[in-house]
Amino acid sequence: MPKRVRTGLTRTDILHRYLERFKQQLIKLRPFLSRKRSTTTIEDFDESAEELISQVFGAASDEAEAYFYAKNGESALLPEEAQENGTHNIERESLQQRRQVLESCMADLEMRRLIQSAKQSNGKGVLQAKVEAYMSHDVRSIHRAATIKEAGQLLQKYRVGSLIVDDGSRYIGIVTDSDLSRKAVAKGLDPNTTTVTTCMSKALVTIEEDELLSEAMDIMKKQGIRHLPVTADGTIIGVLSLADVLRAFTD
Repeated sequence: MPKRVRTGLTRTDILHRYLERFKQQLIKLRPFLSRKRSTTTIEDFDESAEELISQVFGAASDEAEAYFYAKNGESALLPEEAQENGTHNIERESLQQRRQVLESCMADLEMRRLIQSAKQSNGKGVLQAKVEAYMSHDVRSIHRAATIKEAGQLLQKYRVGSLIVDDGSRYIGIVTDSDLSRKAVAKGLDPNTTTVTTCMSKALVTIEEDELLSEAMDIMKKQGIRHLPVTADGTIIGVLSLADVLRAFTD
């Protein structure tokens, strides 16, 4: 029976190492984005990126699926003028999507590392802060009859990662940039005719504004989501994103 060897590394140390590996992976992607000569091929880069994501998050994880779609999906949500310019822009958009997935993985790991550090120090600090202190008060919404192309354009216009979907009288779901990439673009759905209801998340998970940030993070982790609508007496008044949580720890 093999002898078990203790590495002496804490969970925080391991998360830090994972973060460094993803950072190096993003550095390797830069030559492809800047059109400079690279010491490796994009195929080799994809292989190492997918191996890293599988090792950290699992081969069947959302992150692994998102990277697969970024690598193979069509850029159906590109602006029309970009699509008219041909394959070159489509390939570049695919590279940008790869970068977004890797950055999203880093954001997820960073949040885990910060939470773990807070637990180890037994400090309350930001974990005891209220959701309202860090949420975004802008509620960006889109009608259920809108197309996924319109949704993509609004996400770019407002520079946000999610839109609340409404039916004209109430909110019925949420659609994120990840939903558009994984559920629409990768499946080759027509962006001009497919409505947002096709790829939105119908289960609208929310949190009250006076809840603790620690509770919001628990919900995000359990539900596997990164955008959490915030309510006041049941009425949506804002959104708390993973980026907001990271900003709270940075502050």
